[in-house]
Amino acid sequence: MYKFSTNISPKRQPVYDKIKQALLKWGIGLQTYSRKIVEHPLFQPIVIGIILLNAIFVGIETYGSLYEKYREWFLTFDIIVLILFTIEIILKMIAEEKTLHFFKDNWNVFDFLIVAASYVFIGSPFITVLRVLRVLRVFRTISVIPSLRKLVNALLMTLPSLGTIMLLLFIVFYIFSVIGTMLFQDVSAEYFGNLQLTALTLFQMITLESWASGVMRPVMEVTPWAWIYFVAFILVGAFVVLNLFVGVIVNNFEKIDALEKEEEDEADQQIVRGEIAELRQEIRELKELIKEKN
Repeated sequence: MYKFSTNISPKRQPVYDKIKQALLKWGIGLQTYSRKIVEHPLFQPIVIGIILLNAIFVGIETYGSLYEKYREWFLTFDIIVLILFTIEIILKMIAEEKTLHFFKDNWNVFDFLIVAASYVFIGSPFITVLRVLRVLRVFRTISVIPSLRKLVNALLMTLPSLGTIMLLLFIVFYIFSVIGTMLFQDVSAEYFGNLQLTALTLFQMITLESWASGVMRPVMEVTPWAWIYFVAFILVGAFVVLNLFVGVIVNNFEKIDALEKEEEDEADQQIVRGEIAELRQEIRELKELIKEKN
């Protein structure tokens, strides 16, 4: 809220009041108009369309011949997109009851930083940095699509649990790396020559990329019982530990879904409370009118 000086002469007070009322009316009108635009059903689809169009142009820029030929067009389009993103953020900020409330949402902060960073590097010699920032704008798709935002929030909630799972995976990798190096160092030095080579081989195996035909079967030609080692690692590493990642993410996704439902229920309850309060006020006014008539 703006603070107006109170040291005003009585003659100028009416003018001051008019100006204050006009500014307040203008501010409320601007906020209402901005809120109507932001809450319009077409607002989000248009923003998503601009982001996707920006992504397409960023991809086309990687073709050097096309970029050099239409360089001015690309730069003009980039400026237009940046202006549109800026207008979008300004509208969202004005639509809030207080401007600073815009920054309470972490996704809004993310959008603001992406757009603001683009202004910092415009016209600078760091062309590569500017082009990377253009690519990062594609991440804004996450912030404007609710389902993607929910998924990313679930992944972020998973990070603490992932630390424990990563520790378990490291222990499994280390044990099997040591055992594999001891057993197959002389059989296949290319894959099991030392601890780090064995760990790299196990990483290839846990992705299930050619682990049987490329790694296990050549070793089994020399050591027939080697399948026990490989199958044990696949069962423990790929089917157990990696599925823990999926389980934790799904669990957090369900938690976020439940939290969102609770927030929606709370919002509905607040609306009902507001309506009840209005009804009570109207009833009081009616009672007062009846008393006055009696």
